[in-house]
Amino acid sequence: MEELFKDIAARVALGVELLAAAIIAFGTVHALVLLIITRATEGDPFRRPRLVFLRFGGWLMLGLEFELAADIVRSAISPGWKEIGQLAAIAAIRTFLNYFLGRDVKEFGEPLMTEARQPE
Repeated sequence: MEELFKDIAARVALGVELLAAAIIAFGTVHALVLLIITRATEGDPFRRPRLVFLRFGGWLMLGLEFELAADIVRSAISPGWKEIGQLAAIAAIRTFLNYFLGRDVKEFGEPLMTEARQPE
């Protein structure tokens, strides 16, 4: 029974990791397309890349959350302290990255949102 649980948990973790990779890949393509489109249009050359960064940052944050979920599932099947320590280190790094990415997105997004609310 325990082996069946480990097998199912490993497959779930792999599926979640594949989903995270797909989310990040989609976000990357989306950001590249937006960047190309915004470069082709006229306007403030610094404002538009910030908007692309905000959208791309959102995709990266979502992908990191899914990766963290996969780490949590993997921790349920870790047999030893070494593996648990490695998973904890990876989870801490991903949480650290997600925190600072979220802070940057919020910091860059607030001026743009304030600017968007003001009537022209």
